[in-house]
Amino acid sequence: MASTYSPLKIELIATGEQSATWGTTTNNNLGTALGEAITGSADVDFAVASDVTVTLTDTNSTQTARNLRINITESGAGIGFVGSLILGSGCQIEKLYLINNTSTAAKTIKNTAGTGISVPAGMSMFVYNNGTNVVGAVNYFSGTVAITGGTINSTPIGGITPSTIAGTTGTFSGVVGTSATDSLVIPVGNTGQRGASTAGKIRLNSTYATFEGYNGTAWGTIGGGATGAGGDQVFQENQLIVTTNYTLSTGKSAISKGPITINGGVVVTIPSGYSWLVL
Repeated sequence: MASTYSPLKIELIATGEQSATWGTTTNNNLGTALGEAITGSADVDFAVASDVTVTLTDTNSTQTARNLRINITESGAGIGFVGSLILGSGCQIEKLYLINNTSTAAKTIKNTAGTGISVPAGMSMFVYNNGTNVVGAVNYFSGTVAITGGTINSTPIGGITPSTIAGTTGTFSGVVGTSATDSLVIPVGNTGQRGASTAGKIRLNSTYATFEGYNGTAWGTIGGGATGAGGDQVFQENQLIVTTNYTLSTGKSAISKGPITINGGVVVTIPSGYSWLVL
């Protein structure tokens, strides 16, 4: 009976076979086949702007697709190519890979079918071939992970002091402070860009060139002190058109310099016992 092969292409000697050569086969199984699967590393070069396919065949000699670590490189017309490393014939098996993408473009690791998973340029990632699709191998860490350096989305972390943190939304449960002595930059946008009305928001309204905040009920101007050129604090300024319904704050009266125009359908409510003086 002839030899057969495992999914990793380790040669399985049939009973009574290779009586004088089984040692060579065993050495190749252990030294090459198992060695590649456990600790091996192989390069896959994208030399042209097209996908690259690797395969596994029935031999225990060295094979790129058997290695644990696949090191993706690029050269020639393949530099900057966004493409796929396809696990082709013989590779539709359950296997872990460490993909080290040293190229300048993302590479999708996939089977001949399935969507696969993209490994960004310059990044390393554990992926798992489940025989049908290639997916991320790790999506959860338990316990505390200490990070002493490196970057997240190109932002330095750990022992390196970042100058900028880019993102869309962040939530902090403690006190947020800064040791800077110049200024703190807050969001700037027009009235239509206020977004959801959430209590505690502050911003610079570019439509009116004023700082404003949302108190849970309405947006209002922050500060409101006198202004002027060269640091002078001489002029108290107010706008002249009321565009939105407004109720004076509880326990307060108001004063404005006119003439004041109240747009049609807009209501200014003055609680009993208080006043709005227009000069």
